[in-house]
Amino acid sequence: MPRMIKIVSISLIGLFLFCVFPVFAADIVVVKGSTTVLPIAQAAAQFYMKNHPGVNITVSGTGSGDGIKELIDKTTDIANSSRDLKKEEEALAREKGVHFISHLIAIDAIVPIVHPDNPVKGLSIEQLNLIYQGKITNWKNVGGPNKGIVVISRDISSGTYDTWEEKILHKAKVTPRAQIQESNASVVQAVSKNKFAIGYIGIGYLKKTVKGIKVNGVEASTQTAKSGQYPIARPLFMFTDGQPAGIAGEFIRFILSIEGQRIVKAQGFVPLQ
Repeated sequence: MPRMIKIVSISLIGLFLFCVFPVFAADIVVVKGSTTVLPIAQAAAQFYMKNHPGVNITVSGTGSGDGIKELIDKTTDIANSSRDLKKEEEALAREKGVHFISHLIAIDAIVPIVHPDNPVKGLSIEQLNLIYQGKITNWKNVGGPNKGIVVISRDISSGTYDTWEEKILHKAKVTPRAQIQESNASVVQAVSKNKFAIGYIGIGYLKKTVKGIKVNGVEASTQTAKSGQYPIARPLFMFTDGQPAGIAGEFIRFILSIEGQRIVKAQGFVPLQ
């Protein structure tokens, strides 16, 4: 008799777990990817969870490429990205049976930054190209002090790096002397501590500890990014595998709502509306 009771108890526990855990799983959304989109996703998740008790949205950022890879591997529900898909990613997704759907959530401007004490106020795309290739190595050659330029760049998993490579480097290689950083925030920190450094970040990461400079005489702003006048503007995406359902779909629709776009603006990025 005791043995029978034990077996029945285990069965009841199994039934309880089967019934309960799918409910919890449906209320958990995992968001990974771009460090540029990270502050938008974090702020939106906090607001959404506050107004939807019981929902858990986890957000992390290591780079657009990482988020896209994890969506293909089905280890995230939403992949944040500061760039569009690459052909090889689309091919791998098809192979794995993943159908990418892109959701445009905001607009960004990549801003070159220098230390606030640096007198340089702007650079041309050609000058930025030569600096990042290591062909201009002294600030005096671009209107600055007679000091060597410390180049700060992003890692290859970064969507910000991909856009910089396309629009500034024109597919040329970054100088091997560049210091590579893994996030927008780490670029800001590195430049803020070095009077002779230059880096580039999403506009939402601009702080008083660094100085954004003009590109081709145009200052990065909501107006110049939306109009296309600023030469390094770009879209920001959230990718899903197919049309998102449940909480993931509701979360993306919230970001695209008037309230969600206010969060985009509050985080320093350019809203769609």
